[in-house]
Amino acid sequence: MSPLMRKALFWCGSYMLLVLTPLIVALVARPEEARALGAVFGAFLGLLALGVLAMQVVISGRHRWFAESLGFDNILQFHRQTGICALLLVLAHPVVMIATRPEWIEFLDPRDETLRAVTLILLLAATLLLVASSLWRTRFGLSYEWWRALHGMLSLFIVSAGLGHALMVQHYTAGLATSLVLIAVIAVPLLLLLESRLFRVWRNRKRPWRVIDNRQERGDAATLTLEADGDHRLDFAPGQFFWITLGETPFSLQQHPFSIASSAVKSERIAFTAKRLGDFTHTLPDVKPGTLAYIEGPYGAFVPNMASDSGAVLIAGGIGITPIMSILRTLRDQGATVPLWLLYANDTWDEATFRDELMELEEVLPLEVIHVISDPEPEWQGESGMIDEALVRRRLPADDGRREYFICGPEPLMNAAEKALLHIGAAPTRIYSDRFDIV
Repeated sequence: MSPLMRKALFWCGSYMLLVLTPLIVALVARPEEARALGAVFGAFLGLLALGVLAMQVVISGRHRWFAESLGFDNILQFHRQTGICALLLVLAHPVVMIATRPEWIEFLDPRDETLRAVTLILLLAATLLLVASSLWRTRFGLSYEWWRALHGMLSLFIVSAGLGHALMVQHYTAGLATSLVLIAVIAVPLLLLLESRLFRVWRNRKRPWRVIDNRQERGDAATLTLEADGDHRLDFAPGQFFWITLGETPFSLQQHPFSIASSAVKSERIAFTAKRLGDFTHTLPDVKPGTLAYIEGPYGAFVPNMASDSGAVLIAGGIGITPIMSILRTLRDQGATVPLWLLYANDTWDEATFRDELMELEEVLPLEVIHVISDPEPEWQGESGMIDEALVRRRLPADDGRREYFICGPEPLMNAAEKALLHIGAAPTRIYSDRFDIV
């Protein structure tokens, strides 16, 4: 079994244990009052929902002690799916309970036990809002900055209110020992939420950076270069990303993730490139040299095995080229001799960011760059259309069982590339994907 698989099994097992802990506490408590099977099932759904919601807080906190081994992209996708599951559990809990004993609808009547009823109603509404705003943020016209703040506040409220509800009901949480165990289990995720959203930012204020260059690139993109404002530095691996806040203080709603585009060999300066796609990225060309910045990171497992003599296949779409540029620039500075292939897809030839530098990199690296243009000019002689299995089989070498594959770009391109690589025999554990749709 590979080390990656062992780590994945360990963390998956740990996740399941922690999610089930509230349910285990309830089973150990063994309340004296017997209930109908439907009521027991409904209560267990609620306790399971509490465990899932608590772990949602943990897995979204960018904690290196587990996220690095699994990959932030994988965790992000898992977080989204389990969020939907948590919503279904939260909704199913009262439905099953009330269906079993209709008189329990009184728990939602604010005329009786107002605080309890209002808390339960707000808990249901907050969970609905949390999931809906995450799935359809752009439809609601909610900026990323305000969504992120709302996400954190709703998470804190939902888990705290869910714990309070479980303790007040007392059926499965009666007794000091049982209550303390449940409080301890739920308090840890809440503390981790405060650590990631508050304490981490407080520590980061002592490590400012400063923008020293802002260069416009092809494809309506801008490259910002930062230098440490002090004697600190940021060591990173090629392909990783960081979260950046521009301005005089790190305590800001404005914090965004960007892949590092510069060489890891020259970590005293860090550069990132972004295309004007959203509210924040539209402002990047106007950022003046001298602007303060705060960096949190690095993060990510989108990192090639530099010791492998089998080389790597890199697949990028549009501005998804940025982490791959970090990989190529690092390999250039290290004098690497491993074979490399790059499939680079763009709508037009003019939009191919870094196309001139890629030509230079082909001269100094054993690198073959294959441009794929979906809307080519009549005189275009290269590959056209989309990256699919036919193109992969035609232009890439056969999989040797050891070669790694790195994909970054829009969702449709990544899905098509992953499917094509699996069809040619590449193992899923050797395919690394870096999606950038979280902003």
